[in-house]
Amino acid sequence: MSENGTSSALSRSHRRTAVWCGAVVVAMVGASYAAVPLYRMFCNATGFDGTPRIASKPADKVLDRVINVRFDANVGPGMPWRFEPVEGKVDVKLGETTLAFYRATNTSDHTITGSATFNVFPEQSAPFFNKLECFCFQEQTLAPGQSIEMPVSFFVDPAIVNDKDARGTTHITLSYTFYPVAPKPSVAEKRDGKTG
Repeated sequence: MSENGTSSALSRSHRRTAVWCGAVVVAMVGASYAAVPLYRMFCNATGFDGTPRIASKPADKVLDRVINVRFDANVGPGMPWRFEPVEGKVDVKLGETTLAFYRATNTSDHTITGSATFNVFPEQSAPFFNKLECFCFQEQTLAPGQSIEMPVSFFVDPAIVNDKDARGTTHITLSYTFYPVAPKPSVAEKRDGKTG
């Protein structure tokens, strides 16, 4: 084989390796961007990591067994809201649809939009905690000094009694944390390139 043939084969090999490495880098970057939404979808679907499930309809049956549901409220850094449950706890029958309220007050001198994250403890009970409606499904905007009561409608799936890890659960805590949402730039700011 000539020196030119060897050089040409080596060049093709280097090109193939470079393309392969580039494809791996692109795949890794794509996977890192997709990881958070995919993980969130997985947690919502399975109740993994303390994430309660979102139900489209109430439970099919109600059992006499009662579980105490406690409500917890927090605000994240930079969120000038007072946020609290209207009631600290409620006893619910398994499968019974229950309505609870949280109260938020904007203590600042400007309008603020917030988004609530949520979690259920103990984690093994999360797949059985089902929300029908919740203020956490959308952002909330409060004017200065404004207070609102926000509902959450939920039930604890009676199937919890059949789960070896969760069937002994007597208390569940539903916890929310409100975080400020960065203001969206106006059309003029986008046009002028003043989006921060």
